[in-house]
Amino acid sequence: MQRQLEIAAELTARLGGGEGFHHVHWRSQLELALDCFVCERTGRTTVLELGAERALCSGSTSSGFPSHYTAARIAAFDVTSGDDRLALRAVVSFWWAPFTDARTGLRGAAPTLQPWVRLHLAYNCPDEDAKDPHPFTTQTNAIRPTSESCTHCTRPVATSTRAPTIRLMD
Repeated sequence: MQRQLEIAAELTARLGGGEGFHHVHWRSQLELALDCFVCERTGRTTVLELGAERALCSGSTSSGFPSHYTAARIAAFDVTSGDDRLALRAVVSFWWAPFTDARTGLRGAAPTLQPWVRLHLAYNCPDEDAKDPHPFTTQTNAIRPTSESCTHCTRPVATSTRAPTIRLMD
């Protein structure tokens, strides 16, 4: 059956330009814990990229099932900003079927019993000539508040005070 999850996150960052402005932006990749009916393992890290029609499941090398493609994709990816706030809302659509994990005996669930997401961001330092943005991440299991500082000028770039949320839709 097809299921959908909504992921929401918010960061504080200097967005209006001026001193300290680092052009913080969400990147189009995310990692999400899903129970995979293909390799029949629970809590697999699944890598999703905006625009891709399938995702990559981390698989289970201990069970002889290496990473593999799975039926999941980013169905929506909405970014909003204002008042030094940068927000993301993503919808992940995935296929799921009941199974029992052969190694742990746990029943697969949608969403997984321990939901987790890692979101990718980047920034450009105004004091640096480099064209490539500096990547960083935020995720549900980080201790809050958490801050990111520029690797070039050491000014604060973004702060996360609340963990991203994961909500099953339907």
